[in-house]
Amino acid sequence: MITFKTVTWQNFLSTGNTPIEIVLNNSPSTLIIGDNGSGKSTVLDALTFGLFGKPFRRIKKDQLVNSVNSRDCIVEVLFTIGRKKFLVKRGIKPTKFEIYIDEKLLNQDASARDYQKHLENNILKLNHRSFTQVVVLGSSSFIPFMQLTAASRREVVEEILDIKIFSLMNYLLKHQIKTTAERSRDISYEQQVLDTKINLTEEHITQIKEKGKTSLFALEKKIARNTKEVEKLQVDIDTLLGEFSEWETDIKPKHLKLETEIKDYGDVRWKLNLKIQKAEKEIDFFKNNDECPTCEQPIADKFKEKAIEQNTWKMINITSSTVEMDRQIDEMQARDKLYKNIASDSREKEVSAAKKSTSKESIESFNQQLLEQINEIHSVDKELEADKAVLQVHKEDFKKLQKERDKATEQLNYYKIAKQLLQDSGIKTKIIKQYLPIMNKLINSYLNQLEFQVKFELDEEFNELIRSRYRDEFSYANFSEGEKMRIDLALLFTWRQIAKMKNSTNTNLLILDEIFDSSLDANGTDEFLKILKSLSDENVFLVSHKPDIPVDRFEHSLVFQKQNNFSRMIS
Repeated sequence: MITFKTVTWQNFLSTGNTPIEIVLNNSPSTLIIGDNGSGKSTVLDALTFGLFGKPFRRIKKDQLVNSVNSRDCIVEVLFTIGRKKFLVKRGIKPTKFEIYIDEKLLNQDASARDYQKHLENNILKLNHRSFTQVVVLGSSSFIPFMQLTAASRREVVEEILDIKIFSLMNYLLKHQIKTTAERSRDISYEQQVLDTKINLTEEHITQIKEKGKTSLFALEKKIARNTKEVEKLQVDIDTLLGEFSEWETDIKPKHLKLETEIKDYGDVRWKLNLKIQKAEKEIDFFKNNDECPTCEQPIADKFKEKAIEQNTWKMINITSSTVEMDRQIDEMQARDKLYKNIASDSREKEVSAAKKSTSKESIESFNQQLLEQINEIHSVDKELEADKAVLQVHKEDFKKLQKERDKATEQLNYYKIAKQLLQDSGIKTKIIKQYLPIMNKLINSYLNQLEFQVKFELDEEFNELIRSRYRDEFSYANFSEGEKMRIDLALLFTWRQIAKMKNSTNTNLLILDEIFDSSLDANGTDEFLKILKSLSDENVFLVSHKPDIPVDRFEHSLVFQKQNNFSRMIS
């Protein structure tokens, strides 16, 4: 169980250099009150920022630093798990993130992200989403469980049921399957290589045994034939590379020049369009205006007619030019397309030349092997002994690889079975099925206590089905804000109860931010306070700014005030 002791913050939001510390395990119920903007909700932001590096509300990280002092922002969260004491220090300007276990600093060699993962996965064993579903409930940026996506709902429940380990196992299993499959493929490739070596060695031994029957003339004839093939390939390569070079040195520069000309023609064509538009504006102006807008003098009809006629001829002349230019541009674009086809063909020739070069090198390499056979024809017995030894090694290696491959195949079969068990539809679903009746029973019990008479059910995909007393079916979205709040509270209490049963996300702390200030009516408030009273070993904090809140229903109260733009706490 996580027992939160204190949370302390300084130069955080509206808090200044004087630190504020709240003891979190001092009273079963604590009321935090204050005017709007007094800093009473800062405890939620400080706690979530200290633990997860991000506040409860949607506030940018650089806005968390007090705007007056602008530095030395620090949050400290002290809690215990069993007999171990943990202290998390997190700061901005300067940046700080430290975890102390029994007053000893945890090794910080890992990156900040890995350090945070260690805190969430190995110490707290819950993440930000689960924390804001089980420990805190707010009316600002809180997303209720029923408004989460199906995947996020499942993640929260898996955290609470402490079955995230199966997701981690599934992730590791996927990595293991990938590694084993890759090794199996590597083994297959190595076997193919060995099989080729064995065949080549056996063929070589056979050739050596028959060297007495094989004449040097036959080997030389084969070399001669291969040499002719190499010469033919070289001619083809030279031809292809010559054609590619011709394109590179002759045609490509012309193509580049043509592309420049097309661009230049396009620029001129655009300028001619501007001139046509200008002439059209001039014509429209003289047609629609009898006076000069600048000097307010009348414009003579003859002058107007002459100006219109001049601009009309100008448009005709420019249009004629654009027609001819369009024709030239079309012709150049056709040539550009031809050049592109030539370029594509030239690249194909370059690739073909490369392939032929590879073939030539292979034949030359083979010829070299034939020459070596001729040179070593007199050392038959000695060569046979060495080749037989190599062949034996290859065959033994092949057998070892086959055993390893069989083992990898067997492992993959086991992994496939394990994968089916670790999928969402496997072990986790069976566990969730066992807890679903308990969850639904607890949810309906809390709804009854909150005097909300409906039957609420979650299925295996965590989709809700809500029936009224007349058996009408509803979803969460059908209800009023007050009714939704009752559902959210019932879920919150249910998750905490399940967490206690599983000892997973089990904590002493419950913080409720402005619950009474939003959707609960007076009757809902009374029933909610009764539920709070029934909680055992809990430290409940309620944040509110309502003036008529029943203070006497809480054993302790904290008042936040703002003085000179800084928040301060009055116990």
